[in-house]
Amino acid sequence: MKSFIGRALQLKQLSALTKKPTASFVVINGRRRIGKSRLVEEFGRDFTHFYRFSGLPPDQHTTAAHQLQEFSRQLSRAFNTANARYDDWSDALWAVAERVQQGKVLLLFDEISWMGSHDPTFLGKIKNVWDTQLKNNPKLIFVVCGSASSWIEKNILSSTGFVGRISLNMTLDALLLSECNQFWPEHISAYEKFKVLSITGGVPKYLEEILPGESAEHNIKRLCFTRGGFLTQEFEHVFSDIFLRQSHYYRQIVVALCDGAKEVSEIAATLNIKLHGRIREYLQELMLAGFVVRDHAWHLKTGEDTSSSRYRLSDNYMRFYLRYIEKNQSKIQRNAFAMKSLHSLPQWSVMMGLQFENLVLNNRMAIHQQLGITPEDVVADNPFFQKKTNRQRGCQIDYMVQTRFDTLYVCEIKCSRHLVGVDVIAEVEEKIMRLTRPRGFSCRPVLIHVNGVTEALIDTQYFAHVIDFSQFLEDEEGVA
Repeated sequence: MKSFIGRALQLKQLSALTKKPTASFVVINGRRRIGKSRLVEEFGRDFTHFYRFSGLPPDQHTTAAHQLQEFSRQLSRAFNTANARYDDWSDALWAVAERVQQGKVLLLFDEISWMGSHDPTFLGKIKNVWDTQLKNNPKLIFVVCGSASSWIEKNILSSTGFVGRISLNMTLDALLLSECNQFWPEHISAYEKFKVLSITGGVPKYLEEILPGESAEHNIKRLCFTRGGFLTQEFEHVFSDIFLRQSHYYRQIVVALCDGAKEVSEIAATLNIKLHGRIREYLQELMLAGFVVRDHAWHLKTGEDTSSSRYRLSDNYMRFYLRYIEKNQSKIQRNAFAMKSLHSLPQWSVMMGLQFENLVLNNRMAIHQQLGITPEDVVADNPFFQKKTNRQRGCQIDYMVQTRFDTLYVCEIKCSRHLVGVDVIAEVEEKIMRLTRPRGFSCRPVLIHVNGVTEALIDTQYFAHVIDFSQFLEDEEGVA
């Protein structure tokens, strides 16, 4: 088994359950490839018995009977028993439960939405076997995982049948930069790592596919622009089978967000659909799936969210696929990118900027530490936008932190192949001038960059903080 990287907090949370005097029911969700089952496997190393059952991937021909038959076959292999045919989930679940009544047991039902989506009685029978059998073993931990987060939310987390039964509900997000760093050996430049992360984000499976000895350019070409490359067809595997209903609107929404964050009205206009339709449901399911986030503006006086918000495509791979891979599938098939530089792709620098912003926002705690801000100091933080009205000008700030000391840290995020120069000062100054802030509030401009700044910019001392984000991807000796 490959070495396990990251998830220290999640392992700590799971390990705490072993100290309870009672059995535990755990729900883990997150996008495909994010490492749900791998986390449970790592946790299971300290168990006397670890049993894993997994649903069949969804297919138009896969029925409830097929899922039950596959479960039955897995049961016989797990417990080394003769093959048995179960015609009802109650019997199959009971057969598992009676074999895990004693000892330190970790029981995993992986991709539970696949397992039970075709049988309306499946979850009720899961509840019954938990109530009558599984929870009787005080050393048992029962984990259900799934990539269809909206299905899990609706059918388990929001179901009255499971109220009071779930000990831990865990959602896995992308790995932090400090964890991503461990996929490379020492002395690889931070900018090389950032170029790879601009495509993979912090998705563990994608990072496992990189060859650390190759350059970022070669890794990206091999994974994304070579026939049969791991990420050339990955979008369909990740995207198509995780929602409650098949709808082309999911894809259209993601495409609409490729060029930047949008308000729901802007998304509806782009898609030419009515705002009061199902678009909010689709957006909610995309958020639960981990592909989209909703960034709220807030009242500077109170720190409370306003009704204004924008939806942002937070999954780096999705943007890269839709921007470059999908549109070039025919060229990829004939190996047209073998001698082509990635920087020649249209709007490459714009795309890299959006991807870098995602990486920064997914690691905002690291920014807070650099600014000397503790969690209790933060009133609100997010990308911030101010709408134009008769009384105020509009402005958009890449990232802003408001503290309880009435200080606004206005952060400009820059990703460039070249050093950031003094021109950036005019951009930030214009945003601060446009920002309508309460009397007595201070503004401290912050620059977050990845590939260096000029000495002239440093000499101006305009920025209260200049944060080199590459430091979070440096090796232990500080050489990157």
